[in-house]
Amino acid sequence: MVLRFCKIRKHGTLASNSQLAKGLLMLTSLLRLGEHQAKAKAKLDRDSRQRILTCIHALLHPEAVEEAFLAKCRERFHGMLQTYKAIDNADEGEDLDDHKEVDDVIAIRQLSAEKELHDVNADEAGVKKAVGADANTLDINSKLSRVYQLTGFADSVYAEAYLTVLDYDILLDILVVNQTDEALQKLTVELNTSGDLKLSDRVQEHTIAPHESKTINVSIKVSSTESGVIFGNIVYSTAKGVDKKIVVLNSIHMDIMDYIHPATCTDVEFRSMWAEFEWENKVSVNTDFTDLSEYLNHIVKITNMKCLTPDVEQYRECGFLAANLYACSIFGEDALLNLSVEQHKSGKITGYVRIRSKTQGVALSLGDKITSNQRKDAKPAAK
Repeated sequence: MVLRFCKIRKHGTLASNSQLAKGLLMLTSLLRLGEHQAKAKAKLDRDSRQRILTCIHALLHPEAVEEAFLAKCRERFHGMLQTYKAIDNADEGEDLDDHKEVDDVIAIRQLSAEKELHDVNADEAGVKKAVGADANTLDINSKLSRVYQLTGFADSVYAEAYLTVLDYDILLDILVVNQTDEALQKLTVELNTSGDLKLSDRVQEHTIAPHESKTINVSIKVSSTESGVIFGNIVYSTAKGVDKKIVVLNSIHMDIMDYIHPATCTDVEFRSMWAEFEWENKVSVNTDFTDLSEYLNHIVKITNMKCLTPDVEQYRECGFLAANLYACSIFGEDALLNLSVEQHKSGKITGYVRIRSKTQGVALSLGDKITSNQRKDAKPAAK
């Protein structure tokens, strides 16, 4: 207000100097009161003290900072409001896409027939949550990334599994190929799980003719975002012998990215959850990225989280970046991430990534994901 008054009444006039003196008196009084421990109810924090000192400097040299305070700050604040408005409009559009019209058929997977259970198109919302994209955007590469080789090509029984995550269910389509010249009798896939995974049904026994194949469907229930492992073996017997033969299967490590999806929250909610959550994982930044915005976009991509900090492009000229990311699991668990990095004159980026969550498994899994994939040439972590 003082700077705007001085701009209207011209600098150096009696009225302008009088208002400058009153403004400086008020600021110095506030500073002295905040630093006086006997009179102040709470000690003045560093940020508030620095802000007051900046305002004092601005009043002592009004012509030098007039443009920044009266024009640039107003433009930046207007841009921030427009960015928040665009984010809110985008979120409202996403919510409308999930609404059902009157008389639309609602597919409930638990009540569907068994032949419809493994139809991915029957639950497009589940697929969208599982892969973080619309079902129509699924390409061959994303499908192949969910194929797991369970046995070797030289084994008597070759097996591979196609994994689909649908909300609280994991569907395994296991392709079993008999590579021998004799029939395999009483063949069964014995699976076990660790973590919060539980087999829904026992796999039935099958008989497979020589060089024939069969697809076995297995359903597994999931109860939390904790990382889990699926392991087991294939047991069968032949017509010539009575002894059972066992082929050990490669284990399948569940990826936390299958359970979490980007979400949004207000700054007040973020700070409240940040203070409430007790599990924190602090990861040091060790990357070959030389652009702060590119590194932030890379972290957003590998963690499948949403950046809550608007207009991050402005940090390109500052040399430092601080951003908040947020995601929510299909089980309602929140994941918070704070990225604080700076860029040195050499171009190297250093800093820390702090992750907080209510559960230890989410914080550790996201930290491992960032540690193994934060470099440009990093190979995807083995599943």
